[in-house]
Amino acid sequence: MDSHLQSGHGGLIIDCHAHIFTQDMPLRDKPRHAPTYDFTLEDYERQLDSHGVAMAVLAAASPWADYNDYLVDSIAGKARFRGTVILEPSVERYVLDNMAQDGVVGVRLHMIGQETLPDITTFEYRRMFRRIRDQGWHVHLHCAGKDLPEVLPLLEKTGVDLVVDHLGRPEPERGIDSDGFKALLRTMENGRTWIKASGHKRLGPASTDYLRELLRQCGNQRIVWGSDSPFVGEEDMTYQSTLDWLLDAVPDAEDRSRILGVNALELYFGAQPPARVRPVSDV
Repeated sequence: MDSHLQSGHGGLIIDCHAHIFTQDMPLRDKPRHAPTYDFTLEDYERQLDSHGVAMAVLAAASPWADYNDYLVDSIAGKARFRGTVILEPSVERYVLDNMAQDGVVGVRLHMIGQETLPDITTFEYRRMFRRIRDQGWHVHLHCAGKDLPEVLPLLEKTGVDLVVDHLGRPEPERGIDSDGFKALLRTMENGRTWIKASGHKRLGPASTDYLRELLRQCGNQRIVWGSDSPFVGEEDMTYQSTLDWLLDAVPDAEDRSRILGVNALELYFGAQPPARVRPVSDV
């Protein structure tokens, strides 16, 4: 394990945001990205093992829409992994029941790069949100910061637990003073919202300021870390750089412990690590 990581944190580490895929998976029409390489579960596991990361949450990615087959097959029966999927709002409860048995814990609501936002107040969406809530899952939101003031209050009304990607993607011109970031802070007050400290390179140098402001305003209880591996569109990044960013941005040991592992253990894995998973301090 890297000496920087070892000296900066000695506890459990869980990666809460990564993607796996193969080139032969069916792409949606006009995808935002069209990777020309495979990044398999085996590739990702080698990455985790080489960096001392014990457990992980795989996120469905927008290029493949609701083709979740490879993700679900990859995590099924593996205590080390959980996953979030992309679903059409017409999904039946029995699909959710079966996915839950395979380790799925949430539904990703992907609103980036769309000409118009979906109307999530329709019966079809309200029905899906109720089924997500009844399942004990969360909505995993990927949304532009400028759209958060509109989207977050609607999701709050549904009563679902919410996990917001990439620090809420604040508008770079105004950052922590933007309406989207302020809306995110308000939503954090409901006790049912978590933030992913992920995608820092996509957010630019101000990503450290966003994370520190979230910690200052909201505390360390509901922030989790994600690598965003394999960095689609930013493939020059390294896995280690995502950990180094977190360690540099968060100097306090207790804050690090919660963001790197404790919070994710509670949110995704039910508080206790599987018996076969060793804490990072033992790796």
